[in-house]
Amino acid sequence: MLLTGVFARAMDEKQRVALPKELRSALTQAGGDSFYAAPGTDGSLSLYGEPEFLRLSRKLARSSSGRSDARAYGRLFYAQARRIQLDGQGRLRVPPELAEWAGLKSSAVLVGVGDHVEIWNEERWKTYLAEHQGRFDELAEAALDQTARPR
Repeated sequence: MLLTGVFARAMDEKQRVALPKELRSALTQAGGDSFYAAPGTDGSLSLYGEPEFLRLSRKLARSSSGRSDARAYGRLFYAQARRIQLDGQGRLRVPPELAEWAGLKSSAVLVGVGDHVEIWNEERWKTYLAEHQGRFDELAEAALDQTARPR
C-alpha cells in the first residue's frame, strides 16, 4: 500500500471528511475499513490502516523499554489515538479532541505519505509548504543520505 497525493476536502458539522477513492482503496485493501487516527507531526493528524498501525506499534515497543523519551511519546501517542471506521459514504469522523488538536474546522487537506495519510488544517498545510517547498533538493539529499547510512 503506497499512499500519495494531496486532496482538499470539506468537513461537515459532524467533523466528517470523505476519503478520496484512491486513498480509501489503498487503505482498505491492506486492512478493511477500520483505521487509527492519532496525533501526527508538525500539527497534523496521522491516519493509519490497521496493519500499518500494528507495525508502528511493534516498532515503538522495541524502542521504548529503555528510553524515557520513547516511553513518554508512546503514552502521549496511544492516549490520543482512536480507532475509527468509514461510514457507508466513505467518510470518516475525526474525533473531536483530535480535530481540535489539529485545528480542523470546515476543511482539511489529506496528504498521502507512503504508509499513512496526514490530515492537515488547510492554512497550516499552506504555511508548511511555503516554508519547506523551496528546500526540496536539500531535504531530499539529507533524507536519502540518512537512509543510506549503515545502522
